[in-house]
Amino acid sequence: MRDAGPETGLHWRDWGQGPAEVLALHCGLGQGGMWKAVAQALEGRCHFRAPDLPGHGRSPSFPEGEDVHDAACAALRPHLTDGIHLAGHSFGATLALRLALEAPGRIASLLLIEPVFFAAAPDSALKRDHKSAEDALYADVDTGNLLEAARGFNRLWGGGVPWASFPEKVQRGMAAQMPFVRATEPALWQDRAGMLAPGGLEKLNFPVTLLRGADTVPVIAQVHRGLMARLPMASEMVVGGAAHMVLMSHPQAVTQGLSEQLGALP
Repeated sequence: MRDAGPETGLHWRDWGQGPAEVLALHCGLGQGGMWKAVAQALEGRCHFRAPDLPGHGRSPSFPEGEDVHDAACAALRPHLTDGIHLAGHSFGATLALRLALEAPGRIASLLLIEPVFFAAAPDSALKRDHKSAEDALYADVDTGNLLEAARGFNRLWGGGVPWASFPEKVQRGMAAQMPFVRATEPALWQDRAGMLAPGGLEKLNFPVTLLRGADTVPVIAQVHRGLMARLPMASEMVVGGAAHMVLMSHPQAVTQGLSEQLGALP
C-alpha cells in the first residue's frame, strides 16, 4: 500500500500495480482503508485508489453550505479516467452510481455494495417503515441529541453489534458524524441529483454488480430491485451470513464479486 497523501483536498490510499484502474469509495462514517483486504487480494490485476471522502478520515470537512453528495462528487470527478472501474459501499455506492451516470462512456464496470439510494426502492410498507426509523434519527439530530441519533443509527445499520460494546470514544465519534448522516437525506431519499431521471440508468451499458448481505437491512433488497429493473447489464450477488458491513465482514466475497466482474470483460 502506498499512502498517496492529499490531492485536491482528499487523503488517498492506493494499492497494486495491475492494469485495471479501480476507484473505490467507502461508506458513511468509514475511511478508504476499509478496501485494503479486497485491494490487496487483487493487487496483481488492479491498481486500487481509495480516498477518505470529505468529512471522513484524514480528509478535510465538507465545504460549509454545500450538499454533501454534490461536494463529494465534485472532489472525485477529477480522478475519473477512461476505462475506470468504480466500486462503492453504502453512501460510497451512491456516489459511484452518480459518477457513472454523469460519464457513462468512461466507465468499464460498476460494483455497488448495498447502495443506500432509498429513492430507487419501489414504494412499499417496508420502505415507509424504514423512512420512519430514519426520520426518528433525523429528529434527534435536529434537536441536538447526537448521541441518541448515533445509537439509532447503529440500531439500524450496525448489523446487531450492541451499542454498549463500543468504547465511549467511538460512540462520541459516531455521534459527531450524525449531522453528515442527516445531510444525506436530499440525495438519498429525494433524489436531489436526478439520478432516477428517465433514460439515465438505461444508458449504463456495462456490467453492474449489486452486492448485499443476506441479513442486511430489508430495504436494501428493495433498492437493488428498483435499480436492477432499469440497469440493462445488472446482476445481484447475495452473501450468506453477511449484513450491511459485508465489505468488512466478508472481504473474500467482495473480492470474488469484483474478480468475476473483471473476468467477464473482454
